[in-house]
Amino acid sequence: MVGMEPEQGRVIDFATAARSARTPVRGADGTEPRLLRQIYGEILRDERRDQDRSLEDVARTVGMSKQYLSEVERGRKEASSEMLRSVCDALELPMEQLLARGIRRMTAHRTLTSIFRADHVPA
Repeated sequence: MVGMEPEQGRVIDFATAARSARTPVRGADGTEPRLLRQIYGEILRDERRDQDRSLEDVARTVGMSKQYLSEVERGRKEASSEMLRSVCDALELPMEQLLARGIRRMTAHRTLTSIFRADHVPA
């Protein structure tokens, strides 16, 4: 079925639009959607850096290797909820804040990607 958006004067194939709505949302640069572990890792790294603390310092406080903490921060390792709690405790970051910040970043990413997709729909 084909329809017309009067305010923009574009013809839209509703079947194609519905199909693309079911496909995973990719980043503006065409990359895969970010994983939750990547987002949490960024938040933990940002928090650690804001506190001017080293990987070694936080890892020692938590009782893990700095290599593992580095991989968690880079989103390469999926930390358990217990490990996330320990890192949050070491940073004096309430777990709820980690979760809330993660939701905000995911929402912002999805919103920007949606805007990008809407602006670049082929005519």
